[in-house]
Amino acid sequence: MKPATLFIVLISAGLAGAIGYQWGKQKPVATPETVAAKAERKILYYRNPMGEADTSPTPKQDSMGMDYVPVYSDDAAAGSTIALAPERIQMLGVKTESAQMRHLTRTIRATAAIQANERSLRWIAPRFEGWIRQLHVNTTGQQVAQGQPLLTVYSPELQSTAREYQLAVKSGMGDLADSALQRLRNWEVMPEAADQVPLLATDNLVLRSPVNGVVLEKTAVAGARFAPGEVLFKLADLASVWVQADVAEQDQTHLHVGQSASVTVDAYPGVAFAGKVSFIAPVMNPQTRTVQVRVELPNHDGKLRPAMYASVQLAGEKSSAATLSIPTLAVIDSGTRQVVLVQVADGRYAPRNVKLGQHADDYVEVLEGLGEGEQVVTRANFLLDAESNLKAALGSMGKESAPVAQPVPAEHRHDQ
Repeated sequence: MKPATLFIVLISAGLAGAIGYQWGKQKPVATPETVAAKAERKILYYRNPMGEADTSPTPKQDSMGMDYVPVYSDDAAAGSTIALAPERIQMLGVKTESAQMRHLTRTIRATAAIQANERSLRWIAPRFEGWIRQLHVNTTGQQVAQGQPLLTVYSPELQSTAREYQLAVKSGMGDLADSALQRLRNWEVMPEAADQVPLLATDNLVLRSPVNGVVLEKTAVAGARFAPGEVLFKLADLASVWVQADVAEQDQTHLHVGQSASVTVDAYPGVAFAGKVSFIAPVMNPQTRTVQVRVELPNHDGKLRPAMYASVQLAGEKSSAATLSIPTLAVIDSGTRQVVLVQVADGRYAPRNVKLGQHADDYVEVLEGLGEGEQVVTRANFLLDAESNLKAALGSMGKESAPVAQPVPAEHRHDQ
């Protein structure tokens, strides 16, 4: 064999050995153990690479062209689980609470406004024509007592009717006298005794307050003429007031007449006024989607004034049976699903879908997804959920295959 031929054979054998060595490094040897492990791993589904609540039974890509990540049967439970060191847990302030059987109570809260008790409203509106000679109460907001003089009036029509009655009595004309008395009764100025009718024949008639109360409005002016039915005073007895609350539509099933209520106003912080629901409107406000609820409160000291804003708390009924519940703070609501973070081991947390039921003050009923005694995260759960989603996204990005380098055509090479 020629030396040149021998040299070529040796070079070829060396290159073949080098290529085989590199191929062996890149492709692991298939042992019975690895083949069995690969055969046992079963793909359950494919999840969104960015950690969103989206899965697929078959391989697919998201809107950005990223491949969905396969979830195997042996790591489905640990796919979204995050592990935290004790110092990390302390820094985040993670707190947990167990799912327990509880009797749930729902307190209804609503905004409200103070109004005068409509049953105590009185209008001073004479049924006859006349003129105002003198005002005894001449300011809005003035306190008046029952029987207190409000104003003195003069009415020619009233005066002539009283004199007509006197003449009919003297003349023995009973029918005419009865007719005059009936007119006085219709005008609501008839005295208690018929023999006092001559007092109405004078030039002055005093109109008095029918109730204890406050002057809400005053249109009467000294010397002015008034027509029959014209309102001269509006009075209200504020010894009791109404609290008109607007309760949300979803809470109306928890309302009933006689329900205990606690009312607070900004003017008296820390002071609660106790009352009961006296009326629930039969119709709903279509603009605000609320139902009006009335609470009647005593107001003998006059602290509560009409038009004041208030807050109302209506005591709900405790559920008859205990239900599995968790703190409301433990729920992460995305709008389409509700998720809680469950402590699966010390320092390990996993998200879990739950189906929720009735909401109470600080707790919510769990219908599916949790068992009694399981610990759920109630503080820093949003941080852990964000970290879990970030971990899933980074994990999927790490599995993306690197692009294969394409050979550069000879005509585009710059080294030639």
